[in-house]
Amino acid sequence: MGVQILSTGGYVPEVVVTNQQLQAQMGCDPNWLVKQTGIRERRHVKPHQATSDLCFESARRCLERAHVDPSRVDLLIVATVTADMTFPSTACLVQDRLKLRCPAYDLGAACAGFLYALVQGATAIASGVSDLALVVAGDCMSRVINPLDIKTYPLLGDGSGAVLLARGSSQQGLVSYSLGSDGSGAPLLNRKACGSRLPATAELLSTGAQYLYMDGRSVFTWAVTILCDTIQEVLTKVGMVPGDVDLYVPHQANIRIINAALDVLGIPREAVVTNLERYGNTSAASVPLALDEAVHEGRIQSGTKVVMSGFGAGLVWGTALWQW
Repeated sequence: MGVQILSTGGYVPEVVVTNQQLQAQMGCDPNWLVKQTGIRERRHVKPHQATSDLCFESARRCLERAHVDPSRVDLLIVATVTADMTFPSTACLVQDRLKLRCPAYDLGAACAGFLYALVQGATAIASGVSDLALVVAGDCMSRVINPLDIKTYPLLGDGSGAVLLARGSSQQGLVSYSLGSDGSGAPLLNRKACGSRLPATAELLSTGAQYLYMDGRSVFTWAVTILCDTIQEVLTKVGMVPGDVDLYVPHQANIRIINAALDVLGIPREAVVTNLERYGNTSAASVPLALDEAVHEGRIQSGTKVVMSGFGAGLVWGTALWQW
């Protein structure tokens, strides 16, 4: 598409929550958590922090690394399902703090949010609608998980990642992508309360309906299938096989999901970026956070073929093959 990623940025809050802390707090077995999920610790925001704070910091770092004046950015997309408030959008709050002069809006596609936003941003660049598009993803999952739920509380963390898009050579950008959704899967992963259907009341909040709910077994099975199918789909579309890809950056939900898909597709472990052992599942932020780390570790260079994939509540998914 002739689009390049000029720079990346990532940010996680300072508060580290280890498996040992959860053992004391909830009775979790640290070794069981590592075996079942691959997660050893996660980050949580401080009481005064919100999603816009995380997004601002990752975006600021992204712009600084690109040596770009914020006034040149002409599009801002923020992928999140944990907005600071119902309105205004988190994007508008980030826009104000960065001193941008551009359209800004939120995009809600849960753990696939970054891929949805990346495709939108790249399309805007390729069509000439935008010259510099800032795509940010961030979530404060610690604010929407039940601290008494031993099944979901240890899985999730907080963070943000960002990329800056601009015109590139004909050899750069989206080579192939797949976005999709299946709303019939909504009961498997959701947060029922605090929306227009079930507004917050004291009675409702006493039931815990304001917290995330997940049918873990069903979501696990679906996630492995959709990760395999969409990776195969985007590669087949352009006549490639898994071995032609230099690096894979999957959603950091669970190491067993990732490894199961790798085994099916025959992808070696060393070709995959993982950081969930330190951050857990950061929802929309997980892919750009891992991408940022890969860039700064030197694992991505000009010409590198990268597959990114996100999947989550909706049910929604997004997988893209990007040539750097």
